[in-house]
This record gives sequence, structure tokens and C-alpha cells, in this order.
Amino acid sequence: MKTAVFTNIREIGLQECETPVVKKNKVLVRIDACAICTWEERVYTGVNKVEFPFIGGHEIAGKVVAMGDEINKTEWKIGDKVVVGVTLPCRNCYYCKTGNEQSCEYFNHSAHLDGLPYKGMGGLSEYLLVSPDCIFKYDNISPVEACIVEPLSCVIHSVETADIQLGDTVLIIGAGIMGLLHTILCQRRGATVIVSDVNEERLKIAKSMGAKYVINPQKEKLDEKVREITNGIKAQAIFDTTPIPAVVADTFKCISNVGKIVLYSSIHPAEPVLFDPNWVHSKSIQILGTANSNDRDFMRAAKMVSEGVIDMKPFISEVYSFGNIKEAFESAVKADKFRVIVTF
Repeated sequence: MKTAVFTNIREIGLQECETPVVKKNKVLVRIDACAICTWEERVYTGVNKVEFPFIGGHEIAGKVVAMGDEINKTEWKIGDKVVVGVTLPCRNCYYCKTGNEQSCEYFNHSAHLDGLPYKGMGGLSEYLLVSPDCIFKYDNISPVEACIVEPLSCVIHSVETADIQLGDTVLIIGAGIMGLLHTILCQRRGATVIVSDVNEERLKIAKSMGAKYVINPQKEKLDEKVREITNGIKAQAIFDTTPIPAVVADTFKCISNVGKIVLYSSIHPAEPVLFDPNWVHSKSIQILGTANSNDRDFMRAAKMVSEGVIDMKPFISEVYSFGNIKEAFESAVKADKFRVIVTF
């Protein structure tokens, strides 16, 4: 099979390797589409440090083409269309055993998965050998839509971490794919959504996806506008979907008493952010982190997309064939798109 391998910063190319042989307790998936996440973009540009050679790709849709003898043949069949996820948790530690696979003690993007020649998540390969625990059925949509179920699953986890309630006012900072998915889910949970971004075109998209208000912080003072919109109460929940350290400090000015600040994105560079602990204490502020998703999140995300509850087509910016993997990454790292997707 062919596999796309990172060999250095801004160097990626196809290599031939052995197709994984199905094992008794594993499923072989032929990959149809894999989206390029910001995480892989940062590997490509050298922001995320990995040991080369490395195989990226974790937003994956494909078909089951072989199954081991121990696989439940009632539940799984050759030809099942599946999204692949939750492949990196150990599934044995305290956190995994309590339903928090997304926070696995041994979560490792650079694990060496079974059947791959190098470390990495492996989605940028023609085939992937996985446990049936890590596949989730989908239907009614194309593989290029299905492969971005993974980001939706992460946003489901984020929105539920904040426990958004009917009537809440929610501020979402950043109108990339993650900010817009937060917008859709929070609006459907009955919240009034405010979206902040410096890109006017993306603010228009946010409005079309359910944002009641939009703010360009280059043109208006964010905290003053939030106070104005909420009659001085400010936002009950804020999702920071940007990697910018200074934006974290901005959230402190926009959060209401007993409000929740969710740090959804990883921060680059990871600089300390100062805050007043007495303010957190006296106003009952919650500062929350969220990353990744678990089986429950994935199952519901696949169901929502399959049934058309969430339309993923607006987030497909470009589609490249596997042979043009280098061009796909060069386009993705321009940061002017939602998802660039590679098809096999």
C-alpha cells in the first residue's frame, strides 16, 4: 500500500509499504478520505515536534474490507462504511475505564500503531488496521463529508463540558471550522451566540450558521460590545478556539459571574497567562480545558451527520487526490480554508 510519510519539516511524500495483515481481533479498513487537521499542519510546518519519519492523519472515513476471526460478524460486515477514531487511548487506565478516553493517561499522537511502518496516527495511508472499538458506522453521505465527523465529535465534547443551557449567552472566539461547529451546536442548545473574528467573510458565515451577533475585534472593542449586547451581564460561557495566548486574557473581560471559559484550542506559543485568583474565587469562574473526544461523542457525531442534522459540506474547502499530498499540505497551511481533504 501507499502511505504519506513526513520525513522532515515541510517534507512529505508517498512511500510503498506492506498492507497490514488482518489479525484475529482487528478490522482492516480501506481509507477513502482523510482530512488535514491543524495538528498535521503544525507537524508539516515544524510547530508540533515529532520524530521523523511520521505518518499523520486522524480524520478518517473508509470501508471495512477484512475482519479477524474474533470480530462480531453480527455487528460488523465487509463493506460497512465507517469513520475511524479514538485510536490513541490505551483503554486500560483509570480515565479510559471511567469513560474519559479523550483524557487517557497515556494518550500519544506518536504511538506506533499496529500494521504501520512508522509512528503516527496513520490516516494518510491506503489501509489501516484498527480495533472494532475504534470504528463507527455512517450512512447517506460521501466519505469527504464523513471524514470530518472527528472535529464534530470534539466539539460535541466541548459543548457538553460547558453544559450550555437554554437561554445562555455564549461567546465563541474564532470562526474557523471549530468555532463554526460550536456556533451550530450552541445555537441548537438554545443559546444566544456571539462570534468574534477578524475575518469579515467568516463572520458572515457565522451569521448564516446561527450566530445572533458578530464582532470584529479589530473594529470594535470586544469586551465593551459583549457588555452592550448582554446589558452588562456578559457571557455565561466562552469558547476560545484560537491558538493565541493574548486571546485567553480577553476572555476574562467578557465572562459573567459563575461563567465558564473553555480553552478549546492548544495555545502556540504556550505562554503563561496571568489572572487574578481572587476574581476566579469570588465570582465563581470556571476555567475548563477540553481536547479530543470519546466513543460516545464519536457515535453521536456520526449519527448526526448521517441523518443530516449537521451538514458538513460547507466545511469542505478543497479535495486533493492522494498523489498530490504535498500540494494538499501547501494549500492547507495557508490557513485560509476550513478543511482540505485527501481522497484515495
